[in-house]
Amino acid sequence: MRLRPEIAAVPPYQQGRPAPEGGFKLSSNENPFPPLPAVVEAVQREAERVNRYPRPGSPLLQQALARELGVDAERILIGDGSASLLQQLIHAVAGVGDEVVYAWRSFDAYPLFVRTGGATPVEVPLGPDHEHDLDAMAAAITERTRAVLVCSPNNPTGTIVDPGELEAFLDRVPSDVLVMLDEAYVEFVREPVPDGIALQRQRDNVVVLRTFSKAYGLAGLRVGYAVGDPAVLRGADLTGVPLSQTALGSAAAIAALEHRDENLERIEQIVQHRDALWRALVDAGVAVPRPHGNFLWVPSRPGQEDAIHDILFANRLVAKVFPEGTRISVGEPEADELVVAAATAIQALQ
Repeated sequence: MRLRPEIAAVPPYQQGRPAPEGGFKLSSNENPFPPLPAVVEAVQREAERVNRYPRPGSPLLQQALARELGVDAERILIGDGSASLLQQLIHAVAGVGDEVVYAWRSFDAYPLFVRTGGATPVEVPLGPDHEHDLDAMAAAITERTRAVLVCSPNNPTGTIVDPGELEAFLDRVPSDVLVMLDEAYVEFVREPVPDGIALQRQRDNVVVLRTFSKAYGLAGLRVGYAVGDPAVLRGADLTGVPLSQTALGSAAAIAALEHRDENLERIEQIVQHRDALWRALVDAGVAVPRPHGNFLWVPSRPGQEDAIHDILFANRLVAKVFPEGTRISVGEPEADELVVAAATAIQALQ
């Protein structure tokens, strides 16, 4: 069989590897807490009905989110993870001959989504502090640009975009170019950040994407959502697989929203743990940018990946290694000393 050339040329998305025996898996930005008891109970109740298809569009979750966010339900699209919604949106607006602009390095599924739709990725290098260079991204927009991706906090560097700078950037984006604001880690941010939902209310070409996988600890159930103009969301819905949002996932997400305070307590514990680990790394002399997600970024140089994997293995860790650096999730506190040791050794390679 012949595959489309753009499909054959795309490297597969690399999921984090299992941890070594007695070690720690810090490669997938998973929430280290087990699911809330109420979430488990909701899933167990729904499991008794898995012989039936789920309701199209997950209307109960859609309505719960509408109340939570203060938006109309028709402005919310539920998906099996925010990544699938990103892919649907890209495929809805960009095809052969079109371009999609995004910062690089950012979420490593972006080029996969763009190329599988036949479009061309336009990767704009990050700034010197591992942050989005919004001026350069605006300059990269051409008549062929159909979409722009802004990831804040940026995965994998953990940096955020400034609210004023983002608004100035949006003013420069043509109204017929879709801007996808990827906020998969927004619940972990404690600095001033753009109010994505408010921006979406003002601009029909903005779509906000969020997930229950990270802060709410539902990675195994794949639940995400997009907030945007209903016409844009309808187009994205047409590119997805019908009935792909499971009833189990929707029930778990509703339970998570109903027990928001318990989740917020856990999120705050992760934030405090993250900040303490970041300070420990800085005190050890490791040049780590201030993190705003549930992970940290240890910069390195291309060609050091094998040596970094060896360092991580020696410290019983698995992390996500890129040519430009290593992303280390905030996991169990017992792993912190190993993280500091590994990060110090990685920096020593420079």
